[in-house]
Amino acid sequence: MQKTNRLPLDMVYHWEATKANSVYLTQPVGDGKVVEYTWARAVDEARRVASYLKSLNLPENSRIGLISKNCAHWIMTDWAVWMAGHISVPLYPTLNADTVNYVLNHAECEVLFVGKLDDWDMMKPGVPDSVRCISFPLSPPNDFETWDDIVAKYPPLEEKVQRDPDELATIVYTSGSTGKPKGVMLSFRNMAFAAEGAMEVLHVGPDERMLSYLPLAHVFERTFVELASLYAGFHLFFAESLDTFVEDMKRAQPTLFLSVPRLWVKFQQGVLHKLPQKKLDTLLKIPVVNKLIKKKILKGLGLDKVKLAGSGSAPLANDVLDWYRNLGLELLEGYGMSENFAYSHINKPGRTRTGYVGESMPGVETKISPDGEILIKSPATMVGYYKDEEKTRQAFTDDGFLKTGDRGEIDEMGRLKITGRMKEIFKTSKGKYIAPAPIENRLMTHQSIEMVCVSGANQTQPFAMIQLAEGIRPKVSDGGVRKELEESFTKLVENVNKTVDPHEQLAFAVIVTDDWTIENNFLTPTMKLKRDVVEDAYESKVNEWYAQHKKVIWQ
Repeated sequence: MQKTNRLPLDMVYHWEATKANSVYLTQPVGDGKVVEYTWARAVDEARRVASYLKSLNLPENSRIGLISKNCAHWIMTDWAVWMAGHISVPLYPTLNADTVNYVLNHAECEVLFVGKLDDWDMMKPGVPDSVRCISFPLSPPNDFETWDDIVAKYPPLEEKVQRDPDELATIVYTSGSTGKPKGVMLSFRNMAFAAEGAMEVLHVGPDERMLSYLPLAHVFERTFVELASLYAGFHLFFAESLDTFVEDMKRAQPTLFLSVPRLWVKFQQGVLHKLPQKKLDTLLKIPVVNKLIKKKILKGLGLDKVKLAGSGSAPLANDVLDWYRNLGLELLEGYGMSENFAYSHINKPGRTRTGYVGESMPGVETKISPDGEILIKSPATMVGYYKDEEKTRQAFTDDGFLKTGDRGEIDEMGRLKITGRMKEIFKTSKGKYIAPAPIENRLMTHQSIEMVCVSGANQTQPFAMIQLAEGIRPKVSDGGVRKELEESFTKLVENVNKTVDPHEQLAFAVIVTDDWTIENNFLTPTMKLKRDVVEDAYESKVNEWYAQHKKVIWQ
């Protein structure tokens, strides 16, 4: 099924010709004001920036970095990079300087677009002096060349650039098991196949409205927001900030809305704070009041116009899914990875099953390996990992299926259930990958620690479980020693959190009093910690620990 779909730039030129004066992007610029970009204006600015990039005489397929929160210029930069014959390399707008430096050096980026950022001062030291930087209108203060000056100075690139389907379109950096990000190489064919398949499944058209606020550096937003809007031709709105989110929602009145588990839970908690569950249940049982209450709640959340709501990036608790469905909002979960451009599985309206992530999307083959691993194959699957042939080889089976690293099972209707992880790496509820080993290694520098296990799958932030060194354990009954240890571990957590990316920062450390030994099955015969055994042993206590809001907890 290797047909050549319409490529992203084909769609850019299509809407430029057919919807030139229709508004495509609505960008808040502060104080309640917005700037609107028609298709004609957006494509014209992209063409001008492409001219500028061409004038730099970079080698073909040069990697161009892009670090910014979501905004209209993020989308236009992607187009400009492609028009100029290059490859876009998005960076998360929350990375620390070390990770920024690693990505820019590994990808050999010669140019970096710098946009809306909350902590540019933290990231700036990671940008090599050799990298030419360009500033978006909403970027922090800097002395870089500006987007507006480039647009004013350079003529639009007149040609309709055609890229080869198998050329690289983007390199998406995602956490690896070593903690160093891996560069997932995605071609124009990968992108096009995923976009057209998503259109086929979701049945969306040019009259939709969508709010873009989850990071565009993540494939979930890239596929189902950037590419979906480009292929369907619908109106895309951007959020200004968390503080203005309610106003941004009211402005957009989205008909499609995607979020991650953490936000769906926050929305739910906000409702239940005003209307406790017991009272809500009572009101929903009254026939006349039932519909009014549901409508009022959804309107308060800005979701009353939504016809299709989705959750992705990490699993959503079954009771939260059921809560929204009881309000008449059928939340559809999906499943995907950076390595397949988030194009894998999705629940279909009327065919959902709680706890399952849905059926294979068009053109996706799914099977379960003999040891329970979910294996995926489709034309949306990555070309490989940038500069890493060995990891690329390891990522695929001999017959070309992508090894997802997740365990799963498939029901009689072809719906997939994720039952666990093949590897230690885990995802938070924000959809971010955590490699526990590097964090554990940092914690193990403390002389009072014998063993440590970093966990937190599907939680907002990871946490650490610590077993004290054998000589320290008998002394913790002494109040003075205990207090001293608590202060020391509090400082340790703070110091470790300064060295990792925001999504890797520990919420707390738990001092466990159980012995982790070979005899009680916590350790292998070679004294390695059995992570799954440790996690299972304390699973029932995890929510209680988070609820304590302490940096150090004694268990």
